[in-house]
Amino acid sequence: MKDNKKQKHRVIHRLRANITFNLVFSIVLLLAVFSFIAISIGYWQFSERFTEEYSDNAIRIANAAESYLNTDDLDEYLRLLDPKNQEYSAKTGYTYTDKETYEIERYYESYYLIQALCDKVKAEFIYVIRPDTTDYQHITFVMNVVNSKSEFSPYDVGYVRETTNDDYREKYRRLYESESTEEIVVRDKGFIETGSHITAMIALYNYDNEIVGILCVQRQMEALTSSRIKFTVRVLIVLGVIALLSVVLYFWYMNRKLISPVKIITKETARFSSLPTKAETSLSEQLHSRDELSVLASSIDRMEIETLDYIENLTKATAERQRIGTELELAAQIQQGMLNLVFPEHEAFEIFASMNPAKEVGGDFYDFFMIDADHLCISIADVSGKGIPAAMFMTVSKIMLYDSALVYSSPAEILRNVNERICSNNQSDMFVTVWLGVLDLTTGRMIAANAGHEYPYLYHDGSFELLRDKHGFVIGGMNGVRYTDYEIQLKHGDAIFVYTDGLPEATNAEEEIFGVAGVTEALNSAPAATPFAVLAHMQQAVDAFVADAPQFDDLTMLCLKYKGKPDRQND
Repeated sequence: MKDNKKQKHRVIHRLRANITFNLVFSIVLLLAVFSFIAISIGYWQFSERFTEEYSDNAIRIANAAESYLNTDDLDEYLRLLDPKNQEYSAKTGYTYTDKETYEIERYYESYYLIQALCDKVKAEFIYVIRPDTTDYQHITFVMNVVNSKSEFSPYDVGYVRETTNDDYREKYRRLYESESTEEIVVRDKGFIETGSHITAMIALYNYDNEIVGILCVQRQMEALTSSRIKFTVRVLIVLGVIALLSVVLYFWYMNRKLISPVKIITKETARFSSLPTKAETSLSEQLHSRDELSVLASSIDRMEIETLDYIENLTKATAERQRIGTELELAAQIQQGMLNLVFPEHEAFEIFASMNPAKEVGGDFYDFFMIDADHLCISIADVSGKGIPAAMFMTVSKIMLYDSALVYSSPAEILRNVNERICSNNQSDMFVTVWLGVLDLTTGRMIAANAGHEYPYLYHDGSFELLRDKHGFVIGGMNGVRYTDYEIQLKHGDAIFVYTDGLPEATNAEEEIFGVAGVTEALNSAPAATPFAVLAHMQQAVDAFVADAPQFDDLTMLCLKYKGKPDRQND
């Protein structure tokens, strides 16, 4: 049972995915909707017209029946022919007068004439009533003629019954209050005791033009119902034939113009997706139409050619990218190898640094080395740009700073010499910001100079504070620049923290920057820590702030803690 259901679902799924089925289903659905609308409109118009014709005919029958009545004698008919009055006359032995007998004869003469009319025109009832004009809740029958072939029995003269519904009650009122002279009631919805029918009503007036009653003609609606069914069946047959012919012609045309070309295109795209090779016969050659499908076929032919070219170029590009990736990896290893990754255990200082490039290779660098037994040189720099060009410029700058530091004793002179050398052959117009300091390990006196770099932080008396030193112009920016030395006196336990702009400019997903305030807060959350702990704590703070946002710039940090020489600790 489950297998049958699964198979049924698979068949339905395949049909829904089939373009032929969808096209045929769409036209059948469209024709069905059109047929429903056409039948509904036709049915409504036919019913309305048929009802109008029935109503007009019923009014004419009512007018004909009126001509057989003597409306001045309706009161006498009620008095003489009411069964209660006849019973009373029989008990009392009352004998009708000649005039009364004449009135009775005239009543029956009218009755039989109307009976013949009722049978001839195939009306169900023709009757004369008098409503209770107080509230029109009851009616009294003066005459009630029933078709000879009807299963219903006529009401006696004087029979009183409740008004059938509010619709009849309103029609009686309108006639008796002279708002109209004729009315129509159509009843063909819900349960009706006498069947669906149309009742035509006309007001009856006496010689003095006073309304004395209402004459009603009731015609059954079997003919209307039968005509409706015949009309609906005929329309359905005609529309069915039209629909069948339309589906056949539509399918033939769509198969020729759309389905077959789409199948050819689908087959070719499936072939190319599984085996991307040039087709033996192009789609443009297989399809000879000049419509949108021909344009699509030409586009697919071009796409296949471009895809094959792209695959060939991609193969070459992938090989080239692998080669570049290998070279970048090698360049990153070389760059890391140029950085001083060995942090010595020295009696006079403690130092630690880190460099995290934004790309495979970066433009930031740091350096520290002994100029002689008593002097330590430290530097941190940020090259403009990123990637391999910045890494190459960084290499050159680092070597020049090292060479100059071994020749010149002043940081300002070191920076000036490097600037002159770079500006003499700086065709790429790149530059580098540098902070450089030379520390006398015996006295704690540090001479420093700043070439457009970030302000350093000085740890003293239990906290880090930003040291707003004097900036010179960047290295490589302009020839002939002079730089200025300044002095920092370090005591036992003091520290220097330097960094590149990737630290304060670190950005989170909301595009907020870490800022100088963030750097200061992170430093002073653990100010007395070792250089290694300071950098680790700072990295954690930045990572927590940035979260999942990508790293925008290289981030380099260096921290130096001065301990002083042992033989001078008690000086």
